[in-house]
Amino acid sequence: QVQLVESGGGLVQPGGSLRLACVVSGFTSDYSTIGWFRQAPGKERGGVACIRHREGDTFYAESVKGRFTISRDSAKNTVYLQMHNLKPEDTGVYYCAAGPLGTVYGSTWFPVITQYKHWGQGTQVTVSS
Repeated sequence: QVQLVESGGGLVQPGGSLRLACVVSGFTSDYSTIGWFRQAPGKERGGVACIRHREGDTFYAESVKGRFTISRDSAKNTVYLQMHNLKPEDTGVYYCAAGPLGTVYGSTWFPVITQYKHWGQGTQVTVSS
């Protein structure tokens, strides 16, 4: 059974950077994709970026394109989310999760969140001046 543990969150000023890490264990072919999601208080959880674990393809929400980069280090069983030029609206709890890819068009990701059944505990990202 896949297990995921996030780390790297914190408090940053607008325009700052953070790198989140998700250590993945027990990944199987039943789940093709590792995704990053975020949820702010009072808002729905939404997809941020994902990577197809075997193939390495990456996809992003439109709101983070050009600012965030998802990558993997297979030797460390870790998926990273490098975030640059952070904005206050990026604030939230960031989760990584394993599931199916969902739908993509070009480089844009449209996940089906209910299909993701394995989640990490979350890490808080706060962007504030």
